[in-house]
Amino acid sequence: MRQENLAMLCDFYEFTMSNGYFKNGLYQTNVYFDVFFRKVPDNGGFAIAAGLQQVIDYIRDLHFEEEDIAYLRAKGIFDEAFLRYLADFHFSGDMYAVPEGTPVFPNEPILTIKAPAIEAQLVETFVLLSLNHQTLIATKANRIVRAAQGRAVLEFGSRRAQGASGAVLGARAAYIGGCAGTACTLTDELYGVPAGGTMAHAWIQMFDSEYDAFKAYCEMYPDNPTLLVDTYNTLKSGVPNAIKVFREVLLPMGKTKCAIRLDSGDISYLSKKARKMLDDAGLTDCTITASNALDEYLIRDLMMQGAQVDTFGVGERLITSAQSPVFGGVYKLVAVEDESGEIVPKIKVSENTAKITNPHFKKLYRYYDRESGKALADELCVWDETVDDTKPHTIFDPNATWKTKTLTDYTARELLVPIFQNGECVYTQPSIGDIAAYCKEQVGLLWDEVKRFENPHTYYVDLSEKLYAIKNILLSVYGM
Repeated sequence: MRQENLAMLCDFYEFTMSNGYFKNGLYQTNVYFDVFFRKVPDNGGFAIAAGLQQVIDYIRDLHFEEEDIAYLRAKGIFDEAFLRYLADFHFSGDMYAVPEGTPVFPNEPILTIKAPAIEAQLVETFVLLSLNHQTLIATKANRIVRAAQGRAVLEFGSRRAQGASGAVLGARAAYIGGCAGTACTLTDELYGVPAGGTMAHAWIQMFDSEYDAFKAYCEMYPDNPTLLVDTYNTLKSGVPNAIKVFREVLLPMGKTKCAIRLDSGDISYLSKKARKMLDDAGLTDCTITASNALDEYLIRDLMMQGAQVDTFGVGERLITSAQSPVFGGVYKLVAVEDESGEIVPKIKVSENTAKITNPHFKKLYRYYDRESGKALADELCVWDETVDDTKPHTIFDPNATWKTKTLTDYTARELLVPIFQNGECVYTQPSIGDIAAYCKEQVGLLWDEVKRFENPHTYYVDLSEKLYAIKNILLSVYGM
């Protein structure tokens, strides 16, 4: 089987529509598409944008092989001139996106594409799957990390992920969201996310005794080893054997850094008992790691109960975002250029008002309080508008237009930055460490009320007066 070409990873109707654009002479028409979402997973207050690097790599390599065109020809429904067009296909348009790690909110564009119709249409599926998946996992990771209140969180979920890319890229996204590392070796090799691990119960079962297993491990890996203490009986054998080995093997070497891991039972109770046993043995530098089907709610409860846990290993409920496993990002046409080059706004209308789109080629501004640095609101503006943050600025709650907020001492920042211009990548991709640091910084600029797990404060995402007027005109034209 030949190597897959990701250009073919798209819904089949992208090809049928593109063939139609070609035959109807629309394929050179510049169009504008926005990627946005309508609801935050887990009913949270915000999401964390991720997945842009994979979109960039995909766009750079976008092409069709002879075998791909032969496959499409065999379907018997595509125009031969269209297939010849695909033989020289590449992306020639523009793309704008919010940087990875940015907190984002419903109904605002996190990526915008301006390109000839076929180019914009054919990239839809991959753009969505990349952003939807990694934004979902980064968002979940950030919730879990915040619940841990400064304790390290490690991503442990590869074996429960939906496929290989789900494991590898999910671990990448989890690191962006705030995890300190991963168990996935390939993610470390490819993306530089720190990988680490300890042992499974199988290691201990392979030896004649738990003590022998611990001793052999510490002798091989004396620098900060972590011993899994719940294979047989955590408090009667696991922790005592770990203490014995640490004192016999590590302390004579002058090494005091070590850890135990709890993977079953009542983590709160066991961690408190284990902490006292370790401290009584003089192993105050020994830390405690906990794992076993954890999520933000369980971790929050453990913290409230005073659990003596220093590090959390989180697997299946992180890598699959188990409670809310789908991120509903969509890809919608918002404008078309006419023959004169004028940008004509387009809207999708629905009886379900949540599905009515915000039309036009847009800018996205975020406003920050100058004194506290906190994010105050976001505003969608028409592409040719500029916000002057030296003057007072009034924003409206789009869900309740009688609620207004006048900003005075604030700064304005455009969130959408150029990624591709005329088909060339103009964006310098930050390191994964820089992305994670940026995410932590930006989440820190949100008010605590927005970060609540239950009933978070609704963050303002407003439309400028000009954009609001354009939207209302289009709604009146289409009968709303």
